[in-house]
Amino acid sequence: MPRWGRADLHMHTTVSDGWPTPSQLVEHAARRAGLDLIAITDHDTIEGARRAADYAARRTKLHVIVGEEVSSRDGHIIGLFLDHRVKPGLSAAATIHAIHEQGGIAIAAHPFWRTQRQVRTGNPVHGVGWLAAELAFDGIEVENATPGFYLFNQLARRLNLGLGAAELGGSDAHIVDAVGRAFTEFPGKTPAELRKAIETGKTRAGRRRYQAVGLVRYAAWGLNHQRYVVAV
Repeated sequence: MPRWGRADLHMHTTVSDGWPTPSQLVEHAARRAGLDLIAITDHDTIEGARRAADYAARRTKLHVIVGEEVSSRDGHIIGLFLDHRVKPGLSAAATIHAIHEQGGIAIAAHPFWRTQRQVRTGNPVHGVGWLAAELAFDGIEVENATPGFYLFNQLARRLNLGLGAAELGGSDAHIVDAVGRAFTEFPGKTPAELRKAIETGKTRAGRRRYQAVGLVRYAAWGLNHQRYVVAV
């Protein structure tokens, strides 16, 4: 039986609204976070993921999946195993179709998170809510390590009890302290094995507590980060 690997499937770099560069994120994930695999999912772009994948292939043994957190008209959707960017501003159903059309996997990111924050395009910056149960998602993010997301995570877990989709964890890291704080475990260690585990529902999501300094840094990021601008 293969050993279970650990992946963080939701993180951001300076290419969108994260603080670490793609290479800094890879270095931290490879050397300090206990991860076998990561997905870079910058907002509405795959450029950071491409840079990270190229860097990791040359410098580390860490596997990097090219992903994107797409700002659909109905909320945020993560696409994994992407070849090209998915345009923001489409309906959730059309976004999922665009991800699947290029052979990707569609994940409902933090489905029950809500916020009053706005971006200039008018696209929402929250989860897709109950659409997570109605559309053809391949997995549900039931553990998101953003401080204060406990209730949102519990709601996502309860939803997925009825769905039986692959349960996934992602840190939603915008600082290196967050990397690996929420994670997905799966049989194996490679991207192909992760994909098979998601498609067959053989995953489990977990999380680790922040250290106090990490919470302070996250608060600083929240106060000072620049709001990303969606390119349409």
